[in-house]
Amino acid sequence: MTERTVHTAIRLSAAEARQTGILKPKKRAKYRNVSVTVDGIRFASKREAAYYGELKQREKAGEVGGVELQPRFPLLGHKGELICTYVADFAFWDQREDRFRVIDVKGVETEAFKLKRRMMRALKGIEVEVVK
Repeated sequence: MTERTVHTAIRLSAAEARQTGILKPKKRAKYRNVSVTVDGIRFASKREAAYYGELKQREKAGEVGGVELQPRFPLLGHKGELICTYVADFAFWDQREDRFRVIDVKGVETEAFKLKRRMMRALKGIEVEVVK
């Protein structure tokens, strides 16, 4: 005779599943930001999504153009070697101010961000604007 294994279904609430270790608790974001999806685009924070909404309105009004999301800027050393790549939140041409703008929406300015911001100014001549 062979042994038979009998499986029974047990219903647990999410809290009970977390207590038993079956379901791991959700990990909090490092800076307590809440990611948001707008127009099928995932944004790292509510602030960033709100700024995107403002930019879309300004684009429709003809105030800005060429809006880029998550533009990448390679930062090269004096011999052309790649030091790092800076990824901004937004870049666009501001028609009213007649200039190119690079925007980063930040709740907390990290040391890494501050360094990359200085490198953008020194190596590319681009001033990164911070929106809080």
